[in-house]
Amino acid sequence: MPHGRPGRQQGDPRSSAIDTTIPSVARAYDAALGGKDDYEIDRQLLARLDAAVPEVASIALTNRKFLIRAVRYLAVNAGVQQFLDRGSGLPAAGNTHQVAQRLDSDAVVVYVDNDPVVLAHGRALLEENDNTAFIAADIFDPPQVLDHEVVRSTIDFTRPVALMQVAPLQHHPGPDPRTAVDVMRRYVEALPSGSYVVFSHFFDPEDENSEVARRVQGILNSGINRGHFRTRDEITPMLDGLQLLDPGLVVADEWWPDGPRTTLPAAGHCIVAALGVKP
Repeated sequence: MPHGRPGRQQGDPRSSAIDTTIPSVARAYDAALGGKDDYEIDRQLLARLDAAVPEVASIALTNRKFLIRAVRYLAVNAGVQQFLDRGSGLPAAGNTHQVAQRLDSDAVVVYVDNDPVVLAHGRALLEENDNTAFIAADIFDPPQVLDHEVVRSTIDFTRPVALMQVAPLQHHPGPDPRTAVDVMRRYVEALPSGSYVVFSHFFDPEDENSEVARRVQGILNSGINRGHFRTRDEITPMLDGLQLLDPGLVVADEWWPDGPRTTLPAAGHCIVAALGVKP
């Protein structure tokens, strides 16, 4: 079992100020998923994306459905009871704790984020769920996350851990993919053997859908200055040190789909996913 229940610990928020004049990745994602915890500036960003790339929300929807399937697999088939979710975003339907704890009431989840709106919802979440903790930290600084007192008191690193890397590395502020590879490597090195990594990332398919990736990236970077669609060759090194479960690194909609394959809009081809285990 984990070292101890998270209780109502939440870590120290970096800031409670919410700047509603600048769009937020987490809030725009919430808007794409049909959530209500966003502002007009975020909805304007989503509208610009949708105008440039019809059905752009399919990226967010495809990503969330992948998360749900992966967590369901880990809770039921792999018996994982500990989840460290970095860059968790707002608690829209189908978040990690909702899926895992529905299947295993003993599952423990620690969320990590530093968006002020996400922090506010994290505090509210702790009031109703003693198996879920939330910390404010820089997800691109592995020691800051891994050495956090709440992480260390909640996650037992002598037992398998599921590290949720569901689309945060694409928002690393540096465009050089080698920097994101180093961040990922440091997290994987800290995991005990038998741990899993749930991974997704914006994708440049280098085919007829590449123009979609370029248009979305251009709009994101003009509004929030981050959001990188990377090629397979740039993404694959992020998974070094892991053995990927079948079908490997694929378009997220193709990772263990729940039903017959449907026709994806072009934007749906612009995010890939994988589930890896650390030997």
